Amino acid sequence: MDVRLEHAFEKYEKLSPFEIKDKLISLAKEHSRKSASAMLNAGRGNPNWVATTPRDAFFLLGQFAMEECRRVSDRPNLGGMPEAPGIAGRLEKFVEAHKDAPGAEMLRDMVPLAVKRFGFVPDAFVHELVDSIVADNYPVPDRMLVHAEQVVHEYLMWAMCDSKPPPGQFDLFAVEGGTAAMCYTFKSLIQNHILHKGDTIALGVPIFTPYLEIPHLNDYEFKVVNVVATQENLFQYSDKELAKLEDPKVKAFFLVNPGNPTSAAIAPEVIEKLVDLVKRKRPDLLILTDDVYGTFVHNFRSLMADLPRNTIGVYSYSKYFGCTGWRLGVVAIHQDNIIDEMIAKHPKAITEELNKRYGSLTLEPSKMKFIDRMVADSRDVALNHTAGLSLPQQVMMTLFSLFQMLDKDETYREATMGIVHRRVAATVEGLGIPATTGTHPLFAAYYGLIDFEFWLKKFGGEDVAKFMRAHYHPLDIVYRLADQHGVVLLNGGGFEAPNWSVRISFANLPDDVYDDIGRIVRSVASTYVEAYRFSANGGAVSKGKDKAKK
Repeated sequence: MDVRLEHAFEKYEKLSPFEIKDKLISLAKEHSRKSASAMLNAGRGNPNWVATTPRDAFFLLGQFAMEECRRVSDRPNLGGMPEAPGIAGRLEKFVEAHKDAPGAEMLRDMVPLAVKRFGFVPDAFVHELVDSIVADNYPVPDRMLVHAEQVVHEYLMWAMCDSKPPPGQFDLFAVEGGTAAMCYTFKSLIQNHILHKGDTIALGVPIFTPYLEIPHLNDYEFKVVNVVATQENLFQYSDKELAKLEDPKVKAFFLVNPGNPTSAAIAPEVIEKLVDLVKRKRPDLLILTDDVYGTFVHNFRSLMADLPRNTIGVYSYSKYFGCTGWRLGVVAIHQDNIIDEMIAKHPKAITEELNKRYGSLTLEPSKMKFIDRMVADSRDVALNHTAGLSLPQQVMMTLFSLFQMLDKDETYREATMGIVHRRVAATVEGLGIPATTGTHPLFAAYYGLIDFEFWLKKFGGEDVAKFMRAHYHPLDIVYRLADQHGVVLLNGGGFEAPNWSVRISFANLPDDVYDDIGRIVRSVASTYVEAYRFSANGGAVSKGKDKAKK
């Protein structure tokens, strides 16, 4: 191996895969320019599909909203604020007049559905949508709009609880995507003395890189215990790994389910063991589960469904509906939860400190729910009166949710799942590995891990894998893919996945390129096999140190 490259790789070892990606893209673009071939960036998680019907409904609703503003006051460039009385009937007439417009059918059907399912007063519901799409008021309530929260709650019970939710109700906080949910949650857990700087937490790994990075920031400096799901165990947590959570020093368990980068959902039997562990040994264990890919697995159940008292649920609409730019996320906390109980049991000194922090918001700050404290903390408390997700975003979230409810046969879900599974099959064919790979019912198929060491051991033997570890750096894989083939994948080691693995996204490129990517990845793997054979036959290979990080 070129010593210069070896040293170059070393300086990138501490970087996030998402930062390394920029270098790989520049290499892939250069290869593409020289070879006149297309760059294939399968390192991105942004889907290349969009849900059209709810967007059509959104934009048509916007036209109606403007008519409502002009109805109140119609002066040059100025309108009035929409009025509630009779607005549902006016929307019905508007839709009839525009019945052939894209989105009209959904606008026609969604109001009766919402009125029947939730008992909404038609004028109140339609006015919330119209006034919010105009966005002429601050978000009230700041945590989430009244009707929007009920609609999104119902959607989450379908998406996260397989339509079999636990007893009781979840409170929701609408936020700027799953990333904002992470930031607000970490911050408020610290501010409210649920977690403390230097505490021990557990991470279910492999995991989305920010969950690896945030705990080490100087705001938190958490000690981290990895609960490892291995490929040999189909990326499920073994009994031995789950036993790590029995230690009372572990204050919280953070995980992504289905996994990123593994796309494996936690198996029902593993959930059963985790539920038993929490109920018998760790009723105080806090769980944060990020479940954005749950809609890509049939009969998916989040931990918020089976451990509602212990779990903070995080969900983003971005991947399923192809709306990463909308920044639509939600935090869900059951009304009966251990966090509020922990806050109520704080020593007097801490209670007084927190009462002072939130005292400007309520006469009884000690009774504030944790989720409402999150809302306040998201605007540094003093700006709580301007907190809340923008109202057009909440309308879009509501329409996405209603769209799913109207789709009784789940044709949209089947279409999105079909896209990613077709791409997995094409990649597997290009790789030349057994066709059963990637067909497990718990596999979301949004991402995939290709573990070079695992497959070299399986198909070439331990000696080949050992040779690769001894003579190459783990980043050599993604470098070769970008520099020699114009393909961008992310290094698995950055997700605490096996060092010699790469993450491939099945969401963001056309179907017909994935078999090419599979063949290219196989050709890179073959270079290591050929180098091993050359060395074994007396050829000279420059000796390097084993760079695999443990």
